[in-house]
Amino acid sequence: MNAGVALVIAYAAGSIPSAYIAGRIVKGIDLRTVGSGNLGATNVYRTLGARVAAVVFAVDMLKGALPAALLPALVLPPETLGADRATWWALAFGVAAIVGHAKPVFLLWRGGGKGVATAAGIFAALSPVPLVIALGVFVVVLWRSGYVSAGSLSGAVVLPVLLAWFYGVQSPLTIVAVLVGLFVIWSHRANIQRLRNGTEHRFGRAKPGEGA
Repeated sequence: MNAGVALVIAYAAGSIPSAYIAGRIVKGIDLRTVGSGNLGATNVYRTLGARVAAVVFAVDMLKGALPAALLPALVLPPETLGADRATWWALAFGVAAIVGHAKPVFLLWRGGGKGVATAAGIFAALSPVPLVIALGVFVVVLWRSGYVSAGSLSGAVVLPVLLAWFYGVQSPLTIVAVLVGLFVIWSHRANIQRLRNGTEHRFGRAKPGEGA
């Protein structure tokens, strides 16, 4: 398969708006107009409930995991799989999925999520142990603070450090994790401001205009 075609496929997979579809199916609503307006699992949880949110989160993870895990084998010669070249391509396909998630073509590039679950899927496929530890940090911060955004930001900062420890600072995984972490921080800039102001919404309580 041509690499350009594979990148388009990864972007299209990331563009599948699982939260939007769930809102339409379950309540006939556009989640971009409800709650925080974000097409992510947190807004789904507040609006549609925990079970639907769990499904959306799992689908969003798969949107990152499957392109990263499957597409390199369709693009690269077998002898290069497992080398840095294959890792770079796997990460490129994963990042394409994140771009699709944030700017979904199927919604005419309007709306989209913040990329946390899709990014988690990439690293779950390529480096599961550091990802599980980072998810543990997310859970602890969420539990102690009550803020999903604080947990997401903590995980985004911790993951590159873990990858540097496991694979080295110059590893493709570490380099891309830093870039993805910066994107996650940028996509949470409004949440960061609300955390500073003390107006960020705690997990599980719905209030229009706030949340992760």
